[in-house]
Amino acid sequence: MEVNTNLLLFLASVVFISLSGVMMPGPVFAVTIAKGHKNKNAGVFIAFGHGIIELPLMLIIYLGFAQFFTSDTFKLAVGSVGGVMLILMGVQMFRTRKSMATEGRDLPYNSLTAGIITSGANPYFFLWWATIGATLILTASGFGLFGFLLFVAVHWLCDFFWYLFVSVATFKSKHLWSRKIHEIVFGMCSAILVVFGLWFIGSAF
Repeated sequence: MEVNTNLLLFLASVVFISLSGVMMPGPVFAVTIAKGHKNKNAGVFIAFGHGIIELPLMLIIYLGFAQFFTSDTFKLAVGSVGGVMLILMGVQMFRTRKSMATEGRDLPYNSLTAGIITSGANPYFFLWWATIGATLILTASGFGLFGFLLFVAVHWLCDFFWYLFVSVATFKSKHLWSRKIHEIVFGMCSAILVVFGLWFIGSAF
């Protein structure tokens, strides 16, 4: 019973830490708003795209290779390549912001792809997992494989429900916004992508 209580307390801390991270504005949040304007379920596919990057990463850290993600070579590669990709996505979103606001035009990439790119292009996402995430995984492994699998499920479900909430809220509130506000929102999302892209590139070097 004591072990079960400790496990429940640990999982409660996982929910708190996971939500504190996922709710911070960033590239994934920006594309969730942009895609949610067109499809209320976009957050589901973005969460799956995020998971495609995140779940193997958790397994690699569980197997003891967290230090790989803190190497200068890895940070340089992800920061530079990922930064360029985010800048390109941001510029593309900025160029199409008016047609997205007035004609309901969607971005050329789907939500799953958006989740994969914005997650994999973020070097600080990998750094978080190599530090805070690795500590959580180490604690989870103390409860055995079952504890690790529960940790994975709880953390990903936090991502899933948050991104779904954002996309549904965006979709339902779009009728309350004027076209000009839509355009401003898309412009802000594109700016977030560009700023993070520049930041990632600068940090990499």
